[in-house]
Amino acid sequence: MSASDFPTAPVRALILASTSRYRRELLQRLGLPFDVQAPQVDETPGAGEAPAALAERLALAKAAAVAALHPQAVVIGSDQVADLAGEPIGKPGDHARAAEQLRRMSGQAVVFHTGVAVVCAASGLQAVRRVPVTVRFRALGHAEIERYLRAEQPYDCAGSAKAEGLGIALLDAIESDDPTALIGLPLIQTCALLRTAGLDPLAAAGSGASE
Repeated sequence: MSASDFPTAPVRALILASTSRYRRELLQRLGLPFDVQAPQVDETPGAGEAPAALAERLALAKAAAVAALHPQAVVIGSDQVADLAGEPIGKPGDHARAAEQLRRMSGQAVVFHTGVAVVCAASGLQAVRRVPVTVRFRALGHAEIERYLRAEQPYDCAGSAKAEGLGIALLDAIESDDPTALIGLPLIQTCALLRTAGLDPLAAAGSGASE
């Protein structure tokens, strides 16, 4: 019997269930081809739902929603929720809300919970992990907050602080096992989940290359 007689696992398409440019740019680092599709998911927190649980639930819900439409594909979903003393802090959406968020977070430690999920309906794979990042904000004055917001306009960013940009100037410290989690997609855990789905970025990078 030759090697070609043995069944092989199907090569599955990879889909990112998000239209976030930050997540798209992070996933591109892995060198795997992927498509992007917006998930249709209600992101309203449940009554009394903790920020950590909300991040995990929404990450899984986003992946599952797109996987239901593309059952043969491997789908990545992710969500981030800022946690200020147990209260979820989402995307501000406008200048006034962003300023209020930063005033509340001034001098505080905020935990950014980033959930990542991988779902493949055909294989039955459904897994989710969460990476917390503790961000310690400096004591911020009104003028600093206004200058930052007008320069960065981070209205699509949970917690209104883009650490990959000028938002780093708002902070005293960042504590995390995976710095990419704060930007929106924890790549260390994403790689681990993709390996369980049979998609290894290093194997893909090495295909066709001599050892």
